[in-house]
Amino acid sequence: MTPGNNGASTPEDDDPFGYLYADGQANGAQPPSGGGGYGYPGSVNRVRAVGERQYGGPPAAAPTAQYQQPYGQTVPQQQAYGAQPNAHYQAPEAFGAPPTQQPPSYDGGRGGGRGRGPNTKGLLIGAIAVVAAVVIGISVAMMNGNDDSNKTGDQAGSTPSASQSASSSPSPSSSASDGAETQEVDAKALKLDGGTTTASDVDGAEAAGGVYVSGFNQVGASITWTVNGITKAGKYTLNVNYGVPGKDANATLTVNGTAQTRPLNLGNFAKAAEGDYEKGWTNTWGNITLNKGTNTIKVSCEQGNQCDVNFDQFSLESGWKS
Repeated sequence: MTPGNNGASTPEDDDPFGYLYADGQANGAQPPSGGGGYGYPGSVNRVRAVGERQYGGPPAAAPTAQYQQPYGQTVPQQQAYGAQPNAHYQAPEAFGAPPTQQPPSYDGGRGGGRGRGPNTKGLLIGAIAVVAAVVIGISVAMMNGNDDSNKTGDQAGSTPSASQSASSSPSPSSSASDGAETQEVDAKALKLDGGTTTASDVDGAEAAGGVYVSGFNQVGASITWTVNGITKAGKYTLNVNYGVPGKDANATLTVNGTAQTRPLNLGNFAKAAEGDYEKGWTNTWGNITLNKGTNTIKVSCEQGNQCDVNFDQFSLESGWKS
């Protein structure tokens, strides 16, 4: 803009604050008045006072006070905090926008017109069902495991081990398998050979009258039992009651003419003192195999046997001991 003109030729060249400067005042710049604009005379005046333009809402309140500028001029005072908002900005409610919805509150699932919480009852029922299913599964698995172990034990017991096939065991406390066929006889009623005889001077014998077989302590001595009426061929246990003078003994066991590879163990299981025949009464057993019908069972003192022993009773039962 040059001196002497009537204002800016374009709105961009118009300086609304030209009246504040000496050159602007020289060119006729005017401060704002109560009812109009301000600027150079004849300029393009498109400036409006604050709050004059409307956007559908009520007009802004007119300034209530003015304050002085350093050059003695006055400008409208800014709107105080909390007064009517600027007309250039309108809240969404002024344009008909719906108010912001608040999220439903949680009242613990007790109703009352408020939002409901999580379904704790359904979760509890589901958890109980899962625990019950796990417990049932474990119980079934344990029951199946017990059944399998029982079956395994039965199958293992049906086949004799190598030790069971031997003629005797050092422990007289084992029990034989259940069997329907049993026989029993006093040793004095058996066939005595090789110097064996009967006696009754040592107390403790269980045979009738306390009579037992003595004189076995020599090579060639033997006792033979002829067993009749075996109804089924198979495994049997020969039980022997005997007495030793506080020391171990053994003998040869022969069944149907075939000697067992292992001697009949006649140990001092009663733990009697040496020389004490009366305290030395005890028992032992041997696993044997018999034929159907008649069988012979022989106990003898052979070379290599320790035969200082008295015999009391013999018995026979089905099955093998282990």
